[in-house]
Parts: sequence; C-alpha cells; structure tokens
Amino acid sequence: MSTSPLTISMPSLLSGQGIDVASTVQQLVTAAEAPEQTWQTQQQQIQSAEGVVNQINSDLSTLLTNVNALQDAGGTLQSVSATSGNSNIVTATAAAGASLATHVVTVTNLASTASYYSAEAGLTSTSTLGTGSFDITTSAGTTTINLNNQTLSQLAQSINSATVNGQSLGVTASVVNDSVGSHLVIVANGSGAAGAFTIDDTNDPSLGMSQGSKGLDALVNIDGIPITSATDTVTGAIPGVTLQLQSAAPGQQVQIQTMADTQAAATAVNNFVSSYNTVIQDLNAQLTVTQNSDGSSSANPLESDGTVTQVQEQLLNFMTQTFGTDSTYNTLASLGISMNNDGTLTVDSTQLSTALNSDYNGVLSFFQGTSGTSGFATALSTQLMQLTDPTEGAFNLDLQGMQNTYSSLQDQINDFQTYITSQQQMWLTQYNRLNVTLLQWPFQQQEMNALFGTTTGTSNSNSNQ
Repeated sequence: MSTSPLTISMPSLLSGQGIDVASTVQQLVTAAEAPEQTWQTQQQQIQSAEGVVNQINSDLSTLLTNVNALQDAGGTLQSVSATSGNSNIVTATAAAGASLATHVVTVTNLASTASYYSAEAGLTSTSTLGTGSFDITTSAGTTTINLNNQTLSQLAQSINSATVNGQSLGVTASVVNDSVGSHLVIVANGSGAAGAFTIDDTNDPSLGMSQGSKGLDALVNIDGIPITSATDTVTGAIPGVTLQLQSAAPGQQVQIQTMADTQAAATAVNNFVSSYNTVIQDLNAQLTVTQNSDGSSSANPLESDGTVTQVQEQLLNFMTQTFGTDSTYNTLASLGISMNNDGTLTVDSTQLSTALNSDYNGVLSFFQGTSGTSGFATALSTQLMQLTDPTEGAFNLDLQGMQNTYSSLQDQINDFQTYITSQQQMWLTQYNRLNVTLLQWPFQQQEMNALFGTTTGTSNSNSNQ
C-alpha cells in the first residue's frame, strides 16, 4: 500500500532532536485511510437514496388509502345524504349504501320518560319522614319502600339501591328543590313504555306521590306504516336511515329524501388526484437533472434507479385506461380529470360535478366496476398493494438491496479499521525505535570523532620515531 511522502528533512533527522513520532504516524494513518473515505461517501449516498425511497413509499401508501376510499363498497362513493322537509319535526342521517328513495313521515308523539314526584310542601332534604311505606311497580316486579324515619336524601339512596327479584328497579331517585321546599323525584332509567312504572302510596299518602309523566313510546308513521320507538331516535324502520324526532306534529307530513352524497364523492376524487400528483412529482424529481448555482449539474439519489422509471410508466399508462360499463363515463378524462405534460392530473370541478349529478351510477361503475368487471379504483388498488408490499414491493426490494450494500461497506470499513489499527501500532513501534536512534546519533558521532581522533594522533607519534 502506497502512502504520501513524510515531511521529514535530512537535516532535522541529524539534528539530534529526533522526530515527532505521533505526528509522523498520524500522517501515515491519514494517507492509508483514503479508501475508507470513498466507502463512507458511498454510504452517505445510500442513506440519501433510502430517504427518498422511504418518502416515495409513504406517498404511495397515502395514494393507496385514497384509492381504497374510491373502491370500498362501503366507503365514500357509497355515502348517502338524507334531507328533511321540516327539520323542526324530524331530521335524518343515512349510512353508506342506504337505498336512494323518498319517504313520507308523520310524527304523532315523542317518546316520554315516566316520572313521579312528592307534592308535599315544606320539606327539606334533611327533613325526617315518618314510618309509612309505598310500593313501586316496574317491569321487574313490585317492591315496598319503607320510610323508616329517613330524610328525603336517605330515602332517595334507599330507592336507588333497592332490588326486586334480584334486579334493580330501573329508576333513579333524587331530591329537587323549588320555591316551596324539597321534593323526592323518581324517574325511569329508560324512556318509552318499557321503562314505565307506577307508585301506590295508599298505605301512606303523606308524601303525596304524583305522576309527572307517563312512559310512552314515540309514535311515527312512515309511508303509511305506524312505527313505535322507545326513544326519539328511530333506527331500522328505513334500512340504513336514522330518524331523529324533534317534535310531535300529528297529521303533518314531512318528506325525507336520501340521495348520493356527491359532495363527499367529489372530495374523495380530489384527494385521490392530489395524492397521485404527489407520487408523480416524487418520481419526476428523481429523473430531473439538478442545476447547481455554479452552473454545474448533479445527479439525484435515484436518477439511475430503474424502479423509478418503471413505476412512473405504470402509473402514467394506468391513468388513460378505460373501466366500467358506462358508455359515457368510462375514463378519467370523461369525468373532467385531465393529464398535464408532466404526468400530473387536473380536475375540472364543473365537469366532475356534472358527471356525479347526471349519472352517479355510471361514475360508480367506472371506479368500482360491476359484477364480473373491474373498476379503475379496484384495479389500481391491487397494483398499488403489490407495489407497496413490505417484502416484495419494488421500492422495498430496492431498500433491501441498499441496506445490504450499506452493511457490506460497513463490514469493509470495520475490517479496514482493524487493519489500520494494527498498522498504526507497527508504525509506532518502528518510528519509536528510529526516534531513539536519532536521539542517540550526536553522542555516537562524538564517540566516533573521539575514537578516530585518538587513533590518528597515535599513528603520527609512532611515525616520528
């Protein structure tokens, strides 16, 4: 392995001052580590590419989510809106997939909750009651409530903890105050006839228990059919539609209409287009040469990655295909969704609205297909699921390859560092020895001079004799 020349001059070597061993060895290590810098640069490039791939995968997942909203048989395109001719009497909501129809509704009476209250004036929540009793009869049976010299508050607690035939009474007692004093109030836990109860205080009428309201079911007439409900929320009478009764209006008909939710559908289509454009722009960016401020150009992390070109071509080709059985609305372009020069899509909201309002089923057929045929969203969802598969997806395979290469480079770096460490130790040993020799050089030179000087003088003396 070649290294760069060391900056040590001969005069300095012979000066007797030795050399800077640490600095000298570090120069050798730095020169030897040059290949490692190349590998580290390659790792940085891989990390940049991984970041881009992860972003594309994330944007593809968002696109898949928005495509699934278009292809889901119970999803956004199956959304149904419900309107009421008189929301003061009844309002309505519809679940996805509810039948599109018009219904006539009449609200005869609302549901009510049974209640009783004590009418005696002058009591307080701490007033001590007598020793009488009264009976409460609910659907669970009859139980006797004894006053037992309790206060109103204590009596309310006794009622709330009482049972009949092993069941709670299904009522809640409390104390309510007004201008004439405190009253024991007992209210059914549920509205309608099922929660109705009665109180018999003939054995002790001292509290004067009076009925506040009866427990009645709501009564509503739907398309001529009488329907009862324990609450003012009526479900199941019209499949997929929930009626919320607001007020009783006997004899007054209210029209309830269910229709496709075109606004929700348009939003779903625009969400798809937006997420698709993000993916296409991700791919385009990798295939575009980046111009630097100094006039030079640089490659993007995935510029030479064939997966980018492959996925781009697949998506672009898919956007022009024909789907569904409707002869008018069978392409994106027919819905007002056109392709731009860079492959992104633009939505003509007016044309899309016209399609949704004039032939909703045709639009639905395009996106979801019909029995035996595949729709645009259905087919695209399948393709995107394959593309984003955690193990077999194209970009995830790319990631696996990048991670393997990164690990291989790291192994090279680790092995090379082990080698460099051993070389560094060898160099330290060698140069420390050299340094000792260089430090001893002046003394050795003096010894040699002294030796050679003595020898010369002796020879001259002998010759004179």
